Amino acid sequence: MGKDGASIPDEEWERFLREAEAGTQGAPEEPSARARMVARRMREETGPPEGWRIHQPVRRRQGKGWYVVGLLVVVGLLVVALDPGRVAGWFGGGGGGGESGPLAAESERPDHPPATVAAAQLPTLEEPFRGSPAARWADGTAGISLPAARAAGWMSKEQVAQALDGTRDFLVASSLDPDVLRGERPTKAIALINPHQQDVQDYLSTTFRAPSRENDPLLLFSRFAKSKVRLVGNVVKARGRITYREGRRGAVEVTTDVTYVYPVVRAASGSDEVARTIVRREVVMSWDDPAKVVIEPGTFSLVSYNVDTTNGGCDTFTGYFTPEFSAEFSAERAVTGSGDGPEVDPYDRSTSMDARMREAAEAGCGTATRT
Repeated sequence: MGKDGASIPDEEWERFLREAEAGTQGAPEEPSARARMVARRMREETGPPEGWRIHQPVRRRQGKGWYVVGLLVVVGLLVVALDPGRVAGWFGGGGGGGESGPLAAESERPDHPPATVAAAQLPTLEEPFRGSPAARWADGTAGISLPAARAAGWMSKEQVAQALDGTRDFLVASSLDPDVLRGERPTKAIALINPHQQDVQDYLSTTFRAPSRENDPLLLFSRFAKSKVRLVGNVVKARGRITYREGRRGAVEVTTDVTYVYPVVRAASGSDEVARTIVRREVVMSWDDPAKVVIEPGTFSLVSYNVDTTNGGCDTFTGYFTPEFSAEFSAERAVTGSGDGPEVDPYDRSTSMDARMREAAEAGCGTATRT
């Protein structure tokens, strides 16, 4: 942006990019998740960039701002608290009532949230998704819609198909793998990330050893502390889609937008109260041309990642989701008044992640209308 707030002309921006790459022409360079978003943010945002690592003064867990060549890449994280006074509202899911058949795969963003029903339908150990729209979702990987492969960027149709398969492999390894969900290190998922992307490698080297607001593994990986809770059954419901387009330097840029529903009970033997943690995660990755970017075969470079979590903990940075149960909701609300923020439907996929992150910057812990 210019000093007067006007946008930088396209020709000036292109000249800047050419000059920024001067001296390395013809040689591969190490990619950066920060730098990859520069062009897109410059064209999309109307206001000036924020300062380096600035956090909004809210009670919700915030993401990380990364500063490169004077511009900002935002990694967002929205955590929605639950309101114990609305138990009936949580479990009035679109999967109950008259419509009980499975939903068709999501091919595009829906234009409205799932319907609700009036009667409360509490989940059980036998039916952990009872009363939730997720009852009609597919199980695990089957709920993630893959587009048809076509030639794009530097890749042939067959190479794009391989990249899409690799993308889905990452989603499984980061958000569905049973060992990772039980708190183990997501080794398979990490192996798919370009080891030469230094900013991301710095994040990965710190996030499991010393999780914090700045370095939170939950931005990319779903993990529960097995000493606290355990998953109910072997099914995680998922709904979302994968899209792709040609990115910078002829790369194939893939965007994943998937919501996962994890049913859990307390770890103590005999526990039978089922709670659900709902995680919507958007990951944008770049399958780069090795002739232009330093990258290992079969790996991708991260562009950005955003997370929207319900009943996973608010302003807690333990490296694990920390779901709460009915008694804990009441005690927490009595002490802190948490859950007084704006109402959010965690099953509403009609709102883009960018819009959800903007909402997160303006409010504290919100109130989920259902789980």
